[in-house]
Amino acid sequence: MEIFAENPLLLIFIVAGLGYALGNISVKGVNFGVSGVLFVGLFFGAMNPEVKIPQIVVLLGLVVFVYTVGMQSAAGFFRSFKLRGFKDMIFISIMLVITTALVYGVYELLDLDKALAAGIFAGATTNTPALASIIDIINNKVSDPALASQYSENVVVGYSIAYPMAIIGILISLILFQKLFKINFRQEAKKLKKHYPVERNTTNASVVISNENIFGMSVRDLMRTYDWNIVFGRIKSGDQTFLTSWDTILQENDEVMIVGDQEDLEEIIPLMGHENEDKISFETSLYTQRRIFVSNPKVSGKSIASLNLTEHYNMLITRVRRGDIDLIANNNTVIELGDRVRIVCQRKDAEEITQIFGDSYDQISHVNLFSFGLGIAIGLLIGMIEIGFPGGFTFSLGYAGGPLVVSIILGGLRRSGPILWVLPYSANLTLRQFSLILLLAGIGINSGSSFISTFSSGNGLQMFVASLLVVLISTASLLIIGYKLLKIPYSILSGMAASQPAVLDFANERAGNKLPNIGYTTILPIALILKILLAQLLFTFLS
Repeated sequence: MEIFAENPLLLIFIVAGLGYALGNISVKGVNFGVSGVLFVGLFFGAMNPEVKIPQIVVLLGLVVFVYTVGMQSAAGFFRSFKLRGFKDMIFISIMLVITTALVYGVYELLDLDKALAAGIFAGATTNTPALASIIDIINNKVSDPALASQYSENVVVGYSIAYPMAIIGILISLILFQKLFKINFRQEAKKLKKHYPVERNTTNASVVISNENIFGMSVRDLMRTYDWNIVFGRIKSGDQTFLTSWDTILQENDEVMIVGDQEDLEEIIPLMGHENEDKISFETSLYTQRRIFVSNPKVSGKSIASLNLTEHYNMLITRVRRGDIDLIANNNTVIELGDRVRIVCQRKDAEEITQIFGDSYDQISHVNLFSFGLGIAIGLLIGMIEIGFPGGFTFSLGYAGGPLVVSIILGGLRRSGPILWVLPYSANLTLRQFSLILLLAGIGINSGSSFISTFSSGNGLQMFVASLLVVLISTASLLIIGYKLLKIPYSILSGMAASQPAVLDFANERAGNKLPNIGYTTILPIALILKILLAQLLFTFLS
């Protein structure tokens, strides 16, 4: 421990390694994930009160973490707002106000310190940025160093007590209400497929046109009539093979390649004709197929239609793979750095088209430090702005809220002229994970001794039970109101309730699909902001 006290950098990486290993241990499919770093940090901090991590390390982890989270969530936030307006915002706001009221009840009932209560709120909502924002406001607003230190430690104690209870409470609620509501996830997914397409098995098929009802129809008229979520690729008419367009006319015995979800194709193929197991070959064709890695910043943030590639090349983009998901490409699909696009084009154009997209794994590994640094700097400046309210109360977004709000705005813009704000998918994920480890390790180590003393003071068990009740009641309210009153599908609603990645994985596993991800990403940005605001308000207004 003396070595650790003299070498905090060594301690951070030991805590990070052990905590990450602990977090990956699953018990019946549930684990703490990267949050295991926090609990290992608490253990090492409890062993020696003299062991401390410099505050600048914690703040660095906080700022980069919330910025990357906001950047990743921006597209989903604005897409959800465009589709549902203020409905989801109002709903999740009411749910979080209920949670805040429950935490206030625990505060009064157990006669808690206000920092403990605010920490319980952050833990009950499994929200690390909210925890960090409270510590941020303590450092900025509490002038007495000793009192500020005590408050900071108590916040982490409350968070550490409520966090595991939150995971347990949400899991219990999801299982219980699934049985009470008699949810059939398979049937629900089938009903939602058109409005919430979650691609699970994208494939292609070669179809011989034999349905006389579509003889002479163009691809445009066919798609307008049936509203299929598929892409038409090559077509073989007689001895000629060429790429389809919206004006391509389908004739009897034409053979056409279509791309889509396997279940969709099984329904669509009989409406067009019959499948030919011997797919149209590239071997004797003028055309070839490639999967190209997007590394050129000039095409990132632009829709396929705005690239105008079909005006210069005889080509089609059939799929876009983002992370582990294959998306069916259309004119409105926005290309991002790190995507892999599958194209069909003439062989002579393949190299030129490849150069347009970049196809460089080395280039994509470099973060644009100009836009990254500028974005965070703007966020920090916004966070410093104080807003005054009647009664002398002032509020600021701080280190957590400022970068978060700015990253959502910049992520929605994607680019401003030559400046590309968004980060490559893999770079964002790496930065987010590393910064979260710095944040959790730092606050865990710095609060370990306070956690032990508070838990052993006599009301530690009461706080555990109270935290569990807060989570059970708030999650039950969300599920009942969302499913019964607002008619939100349970699969999507379970994602809204799953405010922690491990719980989200559990919800996806029970649903048997990725529909919970839609609920999770829909409310994540607004929930992050509201949790930060409510956590700060709790700490500020409690006596």
